[in-house]
Amino acid sequence: MQESEPMEQAGAGAPDNFQRLWTPHRMAYIKGENKPSGEGAGDGCPFCEIPKMSDEEGLIVARGSAVFAVLNLYPYNSGHLMVCPYRHVSDYDELDDAEMAELGDFTRRALRSLRKASGAQGFNVGMNLGHVAGAGIAAHLHQHVVPRWGGDTNFMPVVAHTKVLPQLLRDTRTMLADAWPTS
Repeated sequence: MQESEPMEQAGAGAPDNFQRLWTPHRMAYIKGENKPSGEGAGDGCPFCEIPKMSDEEGLIVARGSAVFAVLNLYPYNSGHLMVCPYRHVSDYDELDDAEMAELGDFTRRALRSLRKASGAQGFNVGMNLGHVAGAGIAAHLHQHVVPRWGGDTNFMPVVAHTKVLPQLLRDTRTMLADAWPTS
């Protein structure tokens, strides 16, 4: 690789040797847009609003009777989805038996769908219960299912605080919905 003179990039300040990957869509997340205004179901909870939308608009992969699977709008990896109960509850021990059973079943289906559709080699699965545990939306329980592949972590998140996602969310939603097992 040949050393070159710094290239000027409009709006990037002083010329340097860094290329920039602009991710303006992340500003909504950083500023907390679409975050609930309070703890109640009527306080703008996205997990209460999403089921009212079409599957395509809400990025819903599958619907059950007690829970639904939806793509994360701010994913850690392509295919990062969440399994959410329709009912607005904040803690795992608030789920009734039917919700708990279907949440487990949908988590299993999510794993199968991601393996089939994307060849995921591993997964991070879990819940952050409460703000202090890292829950971005603590008032409505949701379980994360994050697919992983060998080499999916690179310098971008470490150096540039940027995650590169190779597929549009709507395309990912279609791919996973088509691969979603019926049982």
